[in-house]
Amino acid sequence: MPATLASHIPEDALLIDTHEYVMVDDTRVRIGISHYAAEALGDIVYVDLPAIEDKLDKGDSFGAVESVKAASDLYMPITGEVVAINTRLEEEPELVNDDCYGDGWMIEVDIANDEELKTLLTPQAYADLIENRD
Repeated sequence: MPATLASHIPEDALLIDTHEYVMVDDTRVRIGISHYAAEALGDIVYVDLPAIEDKLDKGDSFGAVESVKAASDLYMPITGEVVAINTRLEEEPELVNDDCYGDGWMIEVDIANDEELKTLLTPQAYADLIENRD
């Protein structure tokens, strides 16, 4: 399972154990939920996101996703300031299911502390963690 799970994750993604990812672009990161989480939730019908300029600490809740199966809080993988939100998710929350690492991203954040990136999981480490939970 780890190879299959890891194969759904872009090589440049970093993740946390609550299934959020970051994709780094210089001093900015794009955050969303993993393919594994999107599949586990089922059809996503609503995404609640923070406001631009919200300052959030690592571990803070930054919103929630609701699906036909459940609602789930979203947690910050790093500390930073929200500089963009994916407004397409207001009308098309299913983008999270269809393309979580692409069009289904949730927020962009300016990184406050680059050192926090070192605490995140590689795609293979995340896949190993998930397999050991199942």
